[in-house]
Amino acid sequence: MTDAVIKELAVRKAEIEKELELLFKANMKITDWDVPEGDDSEAADIILNIMDKKLQELRAAAKAGKYKNY
Repeated sequence: MTDAVIKELAVRKAEIEKELELLFKANMKITDWDVPEGDDSEAADIILNIMDKKLQELRAAAKAGKYKNY
């Protein structure tokens, strides 16, 4: 990884993390609205599993070169 990429992403690291957290919290809130009697711990686990699966898919696609010339 080049120094420029490392520096750029270091500047945006907190923003990226915050966006990921906001995505999680938004889905927790929506789930609570749709299923108020639901188990929040179970919902959190399911949402995190969905996010993790997608991250794994994105990681595999990136490794395969899908985003090489993005």
